[in-house]
Amino acid sequence: MADEIEYEILGEDFHAVLITLDPGEAVQAEPGALMFMEEDIDMGTSTGGGLFSGLKRKLAGEKFFVTSFENEGRVPRKVAFASEHPGNVRAIDLSEGTVFCQRDAFLCCARGVTVSVAFTKKLGAGFFGGEGFVLQKLSGEGIAFFHAGGHVVERTLGEGEQLRVDTGCLVGFEETVDYSIKLVGGVTSKIFGGEGLFLASLEGPGRVWMQTMPFSRFADRIVEATEQARGER
Repeated sequence: MADEIEYEILGEDFHAVLITLDPGEAVQAEPGALMFMEEDIDMGTSTGGGLFSGLKRKLAGEKFFVTSFENEGRVPRKVAFASEHPGNVRAIDLSEGTVFCQRDAFLCCARGVTVSVAFTKKLGAGFFGGEGFVLQKLSGEGIAFFHAGGHVVERTLGEGEQLRVDTGCLVGFEETVDYSIKLVGGVTSKIFGGEGLFLASLEGPGRVWMQTMPFSRFADRIVEATEQARGER
């Protein structure tokens, strides 16, 4: 059983999550996500499941360790987390089902939630899905939090309902959703469409989460503007 944590999402456009831990409760988070913690909160690092789990994450481009925060005091204490780039935080109740998300989307979760590296089932999705073969699998019965760039758009797909999403804009989806990669239609679209050659194809039933401002797209615009400014000078 996961700890039943209380939380509050702070901010309007640049979110952080504030979690209240009762004595003995704990959360785990991605290294570098901590914003602040009150006294009596003990911070520790581990591989999150043994050496193999750490190595598996490292090979997948993740950090080797995960960080845990436990309230070792006698009264409730608070700890807060924020992402490394601007965007919104969403809470997911995993008792409703397992969720897969981009490997940089996971922020933190209640102790008892299992965070593991998942490899996509299809080679096409692995090579062209924008995230390599790797997704993060969030499972259990507790609350987990993910971060997305810009605004979060949630869609609930019905049985057999399909949705095609830019691979960078896709944040996560429920385990019941079928995920694959499709070529965009038409030679002109492929060359001049500006959306790349591939889109993520999702088929319901289940929920899908998307982001309006992928950090990679934002970073590309900054690099492009910087190079243009240098050229003008």
